[in-house]
Amino acid sequence: MLTETTEFLQKRKLQDKNFSYEILIVDDGSRDRTVQVALNFAREHQDVDIRVLALEKNRGKGGAVTQGMLGARGERCLMVDADGATRFADLEKLEGALDKVSKDGYGVAVGSRSHLVSTEAVVKRSFVRNFLMRCFHSMVYLLGIRGIEDTQCGFKLFTRKSAQLIFPNMHVERWIFDIECLMIAQLSKRIPIQEVQVNWHEIDGSKINLMMDSVQMARDLLLIRLNYVLGLWAVDANKAIKSQ
Repeated sequence: MLTETTEFLQKRKLQDKNFSYEILIVDDGSRDRTVQVALNFAREHQDVDIRVLALEKNRGKGGAVTQGMLGARGERCLMVDADGATRFADLEKLEGALDKVSKDGYGVAVGSRSHLVSTEAVVKRSFVRNFLMRCFHSMVYLLGIRGIEDTQCGFKLFTRKSAQLIFPNMHVERWIFDIECLMIAQLSKRIPIQEVQVNWHEIDGSKINLMMDSVQMARDLLLIRLNYVLGLWAVDANKAIKSQ
């Protein structure tokens, strides 16, 4: 994934002299050699701007993404999973959508796999997994996230102003963090969201425990909505100003 990413970005840089980028790798307190491998790659590719953020303790996917976004320096901030399930070149699709939807410097382009629902990769999943997936999407709809068919795809592009408003306001650090991220964008009433179909293929070795994590995600989803409905959580624009 890292090689594909750097090759794509370097090609873009050659084509456009005004194009610049950084790659920020967030290691979520792992016990393997992720940090060392990333640092070795950076030393071997000194023409590539790579930074490595190593968290001392595991924060969960949401916590890791939030820390990465808060440390990002670009005018646009791309969230992408390291497993290579999405095709990195689809970044251009997200950029095109963001150009169209952005208003006053705010906007989010969300990668979507909704067009793949009837494909062989999804159809071959177990009945239980597909059933839980449909239940989850129904809950997301009922609890307020409308107009977005795929909230969980790990391929999202934010304008800098959007990232600086959304991520300082985040509370959730587990798998369900995408929901709060998009909920904050919608509640802010200033961040337009555009969903974009992207290429995706399923990667073996998922760390999700199907039953236990599904229950946890459903509970977290309810807690997120209740906290915002009851006013215990709110979108604080001052946090965005302080984070700049």
